[in-house]
Amino acid sequence: MPDRHRIVQIEDYEQFVGPETIGRILDKAGKLQHLHVANVNSTYYGGGVAELLTSLTLLMNSVGIKTGWRVIQGAPDFFSITKKMHNALQGGDINLSDRKMDIYEEVIYENVIRNHLDDHNMVIIHDPQPLPMVDGYRKNGPWLWRCHVDLSNPNRELWDYLVPYIEKYDAVILSIKDYRKKLKTPQVFFMPAIDPFSILNRDMTEGEVEERLERYGIPTDLPLVVQISRFDRWKDPQGVIEAYKIARRQLDCTLVLLGNVATDDPEGPEVYESLLECREERVLILSHQDTALVNALQRKAAVVLQKSIREGFGLTVAEAMWKGTPVIGGNVGGIRYQIDNNTNGFLVSDIEDAARRIVQVLRDRKLRERLGKAARETVRRKFLLTRYLEQYLDLFNSFETVYRLDARGVKKGWRRA
Repeated sequence: MPDRHRIVQIEDYEQFVGPETIGRILDKAGKLQHLHVANVNSTYYGGGVAELLTSLTLLMNSVGIKTGWRVIQGAPDFFSITKKMHNALQGGDINLSDRKMDIYEEVIYENVIRNHLDDHNMVIIHDPQPLPMVDGYRKNGPWLWRCHVDLSNPNRELWDYLVPYIEKYDAVILSIKDYRKKLKTPQVFFMPAIDPFSILNRDMTEGEVEERLERYGIPTDLPLVVQISRFDRWKDPQGVIEAYKIARRQLDCTLVLLGNVATDDPEGPEVYESLLECREERVLILSHQDTALVNALQRKAAVVLQKSIREGFGLTVAEAMWKGTPVIGGNVGGIRYQIDNNTNGFLVSDIEDAARRIVQVLRDRKLRERLGKAARETVRRKFLLTRYLEQYLDLFNSFETVYRLDARGVKKGWRRA
């Protein structure tokens, strides 16, 4: 491999978090050099989980922990079922028929055959799609279930079906304590974080920003109001459009809704198509896989919205805040842990409130500057990937893996201290 290829090293973060934090992380990682970690999720792009895994797996490798990433495969009907499960975990309805459960379990069994996870001594399964994989292996170390969705009010029928799988894990990782559930399995809480060195978040010159926006025909003659997220009804894109239309009665501005469709989300195209009839000269509905465009829009926007009505965390909030851009977020889930209302952004609960805040931010340059400066500092202190990595290292170190060997020296199992 040519020398010009280089992944981000933990030492690169010293400029943001200081040498003491870097030394502490390296010390913790030094005790875990024997680990072979596998992450499993359901898509390699689209949404915050893939964004997190892209950077976290590389950073773990950079501190000497052998870390891999697997993506499960399935036919469209499987992902249609798991999307319904995702919605139901966030409070939606589901008809949990025998047919759905059979398809779900059969596809997971096929993925168990393809993936040899018993070769790893630390396995992290992400979200409900690959959850039952824990049933398919003789454990060679701890298995962790990392759930990224809003579990504050899950559908009871689905939750009862999933709990027996969940309780076979050795720890459950949730984003915030609001999602704590009654489980036999220990629960810990890690809020996600951003990689400031990724294409999505790295610095851009003003010329680079303008070039990227011009490429997609995005006008910059009026202030930009932007929401960036998957095309998902929980993100309330229709509510964003309505809030924008109320706001523009008082001042001119341009709305850009930029989204993508993840491979594990069959509802995405339908939501996107439903929004196209709302397009106007000053209402742009875009679907592109271009992380540099996301970066440019978050930097150029006068205000970024994330008007979710359910949100596990909302990584796009931290991304925009890192760029010093004011954010108006739905007063739900993990967004409330990022935005301190009227200090580094605004929390809103309805369309009218969102419209009022849009107008307030666009009219007041000093307010935008104050919110943006505070927002970036919040992310520097709380939401950089070093903190997220360190929480994983602390969890890994909390497990004592003990192998019982038979006469042939074969690994027989492990126990948690």
